[in-house]
Amino acid sequence: MVTATESAWDVAAQVPDPELPMVTLADLGILRDVDTDGTAVTVTITPTYSGCPAMREISHDLRHRLEQAGYFDVTVRTSLAPAWSSDWITAAGRKKLTAAGIAPPNPAAVRGAGPIPLTLSVRPRTVACPRCASTNTVESSAFSATACKALYRCRSCDEPFEYFKEI
Repeated sequence: MVTATESAWDVAAQVPDPELPMVTLADLGILRDVDTDGTAVTVTITPTYSGCPAMREISHDLRHRLEQAGYFDVTVRTSLAPAWSSDWITAAGRKKLTAAGIAPPNPAAVRGAGPIPLTLSVRPRTVACPRCASTNTVESSAFSATACKALYRCRSCDEPFEYFKEI
């Protein structure tokens, strides 16, 4: 038997990201917790970064979808700790990004492994083209339509694509 919390989780998990509609909040790993008390539900989400402009729209979409499912007292909480990591993107989410022509992020730096050294030079990322899988790619802009993506071009197939940055 499915509990009310599991049912509410299923609804919240299917909400698409407004900036990347091919992936859901669960795919991105920003859906952290869902708790119910009768028809009241509290959803906890973590933004991909603290200044993410999509948070207001995500909260609105969560409320709307949960109200449609019969939860009329919806609270959406934002939790900044622990900070979101691009490593939280699910395997299904990574496949969906690739299918949409967006290269999924490389693994983020290992957390808790001590200080991360800072350098004045930028290390180039090895980013595989989501169309032909070549790693012969070059960054053309550090930012794309959103701050969490960069623009790249594949030197093998000559196609431009976006890269979801690792955090």
